[in-house]
Amino acid sequence: MMPAHTLTDRIVARVRDTEFGADGLHVRVGDTTAEHRWTPDVRADIHSAAKAVCVLAVGIAADEERVSLDEPVVSALPGVRPGAGAEQVTLRHLLSMSSGIDLPWSETLMTDWPDLANEFLGRSARGRVFQYSNASTYTAMRVLAARVGDPVAYLEPRLFSPLGIERVAWGRCPNGWILAGEGLFLRTAELANIGGLIRDRGVWNGRRLVTAESIDAMHSDWVRAGEHPSYDRYALAGWGGPGGAWRLHGAHGQLVIFSGETVVTMTAHDHFGADAIAEFIVETIERG
Repeated sequence: MMPAHTLTDRIVARVRDTEFGADGLHVRVGDTTAEHRWTPDVRADIHSAAKAVCVLAVGIAADEERVSLDEPVVSALPGVRPGAGAEQVTLRHLLSMSSGIDLPWSETLMTDWPDLANEFLGRSARGRVFQYSNASTYTAMRVLAARVGDPVAYLEPRLFSPLGIERVAWGRCPNGWILAGEGLFLRTAELANIGGLIRDRGVWNGRRLVTAESIDAMHSDWVRAGEHPSYDRYALAGWGGPGGAWRLHGAHGQLVIFSGETVVTMTAHDHFGADAIAEFIVETIERG
C-alpha cells in the first residue's frame, strides 16, 4: 500500500506535467493523510459530488424509520399528479438515476417550471432504466424534506457537525428548497472527511453516523449507465471505475476516488481533464 505522502507527490507531479486545473488535493491511506493546494483554501461548489450527501441523508433518515427507499415517493408529495409509471418511482430509483424519467439538465433547470419536483414526477417513466438528471436528486430531497424538514438543518447534528463541517452553505431554488445535486460549497478537506466516512462504512472517529448498508449501496447493485468504461455503471451517487475503484464525480473535476484503504479527494476547475487524472490516480494506486 503506497504511503499517503508518496501518492500525493506523484499526483502533484502529474498535475504539473499535464497542467490539469487542480485546486486542492487530500490523500488518505489507512490512518495517514497528506494534502496539497494549488489555489487558496476556500469553499467551492462540489457539484454532483453533493449527490453523495443526499444519499447519506436518506440513509440516516431510513435508519430512523423516517423514510423508506422502496416506498413510492408520491406518497410523500400528495400534490403531485404522476405521469404514466411515475407513481411507482421510489427514492432508490431517484438516487440511482433509474426512474426512467427524462428531464435533461439546463442552466435554468430550477426556474423553468413553477415546481421542478411536480414537473419531474408529472412526466412518464420509461421503466427502470438509467436517466441521469439533477431533477431526480432534487425530487428525492423534496421527499426527504416532507418527512424530516429542511435537509440542512436535519443533517447539521447528524452528519455535518460530527465531520467538522460548520455553517453549511447549500444553494436553493426560488421556492427555497436545496438544489440537492449541486450547489453545496465545501473545502477540499471537508469533502475529504465525507470520503473518509464513506471509506469506513459510516463510522467517523469511532462513532457510527450512517449504516454500513447505506454506504455499501453507493457502490453495489449497479445500474447500467452506458458504454464508456468510466461511465458504464452507477449506483446510489457512485460511478464505477476507473479500474477496480469507484468514485464520486462532480463537474469541473470534483473527485472522491475509493480504492481499498485509499481515498483521494481532489477539487478542481478543469472539467475535461478530470477523467484522465482519475485514471492516473487509480493506475498509480493499483501499481503500488
